[in-house]
Amino acid sequence: MIRTRVGYAGGKKENPTYHQLGDHTETLEVDYDPAHISYEKLLELFWEEHNPTSSSWSTQYKAAVFYHDDEQKRQALATRDRLAARLGKTIRTEVVPFSRFYPAEAYHQKYYLRGNKQFLKELQRYYPQDEGLMNSTAAARVNGYLGRNGTADSLKAEIEGYGLSESSRQALLHAAGVKR
Repeated sequence: MIRTRVGYAGGKKENPTYHQLGDHTETLEVDYDPAHISYEKLLELFWEEHNPTSSSWSTQYKAAVFYHDDEQKRQALATRDRLAARLGKTIRTEVVPFSRFYPAEAYHQKYYLRGNKQFLKELQRYYPQDEGLMNSTAAARVNGYLGRNGTADSLKAEIEGYGLSESSRQALLHAAGVKR
């Protein structure tokens, strides 16, 4: 994945915020390179990472796939239907058309990164504005590895490109559980 942002989508309210959400749903926006991962593979990961058979108790927290075009809709419905057949259960995750994404407030972005001041301070040297940090591929990758996502081999292969000091690179390898 190139970068991720948390925010709000699916509703009619203009410029929602966490405390004035209106009819939006909290969402994760993913920018990805289809040369490295397919949309269908992203969908498979999405279906694996939550319980799609649970009913949502509010619009704010409902599970949804927001598709951008007919092909994405087709793939989302196909993967949903395959999962339903495999589980023998009704899938309650919604598949809905995308209209607009509103980024969440800065303090909601990069949760794991914000919890680790060493990495946050280093990346803020390159991205002193919240919007830059939110849109940074390096920040998204560090955040992901701090959340124990990704493989040791991937981290080792790309860590040099994050702009971190040697001590922070070693600390990230350790925090991500990479054995030397």
